[in-house]
Amino acid sequence: MALRRRLLLGVLTVGSLLGVYILCFNLEWNFSWSMTPLRHFHGFMQTTSSCDCGVDKAATQRCRRSDEQTPPSCFAAETPWSLLTDRTRKPVEPAGTDPHPDRPTLNPALKTRTAAAATVKLQAQAQNDALDLSKSNSTRGPTVRPATPPRPTEPAFVGDAYMNDYINPETGCKDTIRSRVKETAFGERFLEHIPVLQWAKHVTPEQHKRLSQYPGTHGWEVIDYQTLQDTLSVLNSSANWQLLDDWRNRNSKTECSRCAVVGNGGILKDSKKGKEIDSHHYVFRTNGAITKGFEEDVGSRTTHYTFSSNTLMNSMRSYGGAGYKGPPVSEETRYVFLPDHDRDYLLMKAAATHTMTAKGPERAKKPTDLFGKDVSAAKLKMYHPDFVRYLRNRFLRPRTLQRIYNMYRPSTGSVMLLAAMHTCDQVSAYGFMTPDYNNYSNHYFDSTYHKVGFYLNHDFRLEMSLWQQLHQAGLIRLYMRP
Repeated sequence: MALRRRLLLGVLTVGSLLGVYILCFNLEWNFSWSMTPLRHFHGFMQTTSSCDCGVDKAATQRCRRSDEQTPPSCFAAETPWSLLTDRTRKPVEPAGTDPHPDRPTLNPALKTRTAAAATVKLQAQAQNDALDLSKSNSTRGPTVRPATPPRPTEPAFVGDAYMNDYINPETGCKDTIRSRVKETAFGERFLEHIPVLQWAKHVTPEQHKRLSQYPGTHGWEVIDYQTLQDTLSVLNSSANWQLLDDWRNRNSKTECSRCAVVGNGGILKDSKKGKEIDSHHYVFRTNGAITKGFEEDVGSRTTHYTFSSNTLMNSMRSYGGAGYKGPPVSEETRYVFLPDHDRDYLLMKAAATHTMTAKGPERAKKPTDLFGKDVSAAKLKMYHPDFVRYLRNRFLRPRTLQRIYNMYRPSTGSVMLLAAMHTCDQVSAYGFMTPDYNNYSNHYFDSTYHKVGFYLNHDFRLEMSLWQQLHQAGLIRLYMRP
């Protein structure tokens, strides 16, 4: 009897231990399984959260920055420029473009220890990149001084360091864009003394070395030093470094300079804005700017015509049937080159000297046939690559900059509008894209409806968002349909 009780007790003990073991095994397996999806779900949320800055959302929407790069249009209305900078992440750069191959990867865990050192290094580089011509004896041009190193953008290779030109205001206007911008969200991004135009004094071996690392409109990679020097040497007067070079010769010297910047958007068709546009002191136009037959809607005057050699020739081919035969020609018209290739520099020099272009696609064209027999160096201007790169970095930086670095640039119309904003006291914009762009044809001169086209080398939606923000900030007056 005692033996039977012992056997029964042993069986119960073994059974209990086995049950406890199975129970613990199941609990451990279930716990591990339940945690795995949570870890994956957490990672998914971290890597995919973003904000949508679509054209239909309010321009002042505040967006939360995620691990992915957020387009600057999300921050332009409310977030300071400093919050667009992330100094603790290693920039993602295209292969072969990293100017700092020895730069260490910055670990987010080392943020406190490394952020200050990284900032000092980038600021030192910016200081070395700045132009120093303050010792020049020339009195005809602006005083050019070393730039104060700005906050670096990300990635560093976009070159957020620029020269400074201290040019005295041409007018006695008190209510200027430059005075109002400081009170807006654009204040930290706006550089009042960045050179809008390049001219003879800017060409030095040091500057050529600095700007040769940037392609296209953003630098001098497209042109060798000797050709650059020979070309820009003809831009050696005050008319070449002042966008509004004839302001002092106008009757009113104290009132604010008012500029109308006219795009070619279909929103201008049947707008009846022609007289209003022509009433401004200056009227800016670009590319296929057809006025004949459309004066009631777009006006007839052109004081500043912005183009590149490529966009000019494309406009003549594409819009010839609509009436575009070439750039507008008048006594008050100035021609502002946006240099994309060396052909722009060559065409500009040929126009200034009334000679044929030395080489390239325009070598068979007479510049006087394009710009008129009275064209001279005093009527020619050329945007500075620092200015175009600054616009891209601080105002129109696309979310896919790393992927399309070698081809993206702000559109010709956007450079023209932002150049006016950096120069004129008051700016009104007509014919630029608005959120209801699908209601209008691509151009005001289209005989039938053509849907607006989008291209990889420009970001028209980003530009449209910027126009809305500048309008709401009171920096420009944007024409929109009721």
